[in-house]
Amino acid sequence: MADFILITGDKAMFNPTFGQAIVTVRPGDLIGTGKDKINQKVVCVDGDEKKIIVPGCSYITPQYTTPGVGILSIESLAGNQKAKKTKSAGKPVLLKGGSFKAKFQVMVPAQQPSVPSPIPDATPQYSGSGTFISLNLKVKGT
Repeated sequence: MADFILITGDKAMFNPTFGQAIVTVRPGDLIGTGKDKINQKVVCVDGDEKKIIVPGCSYITPQYTTPGVGILSIESLAGNQKAKKTKSAGKPVLLKGGSFKAKFQVMVPAQQPSVPSPIPDATPQYSGSGTFISLNLKVKGT
């Protein structure tokens, strides 16, 4: 099914719920590396999603209420987010599609207040999801 092709400047919007973790999310910016342009902006191709990294996002869990900090990124795309036929520079273009799998990597663990010393969150990574917001509302790929 045809869907809008992602271009430079489009956003990866992360959902704040990552399992037990509630993350203060910020959007990630897509930067295309294809050879074609839509609205004078370079199209995004397979692999461009791996460059989206959003550092410095705080998080808490029900158990660990003193915030920690981590990095958001895209783990994998949904099947309908990579074109089957439409290509740029020989690579499949990226499509708006459904929800991608996201990961939140803990850099500074959240902590559970405790005396004499707080207890750090031992979970190194949480899984979540997100969607793309596209500025391209004209050109679709399949």
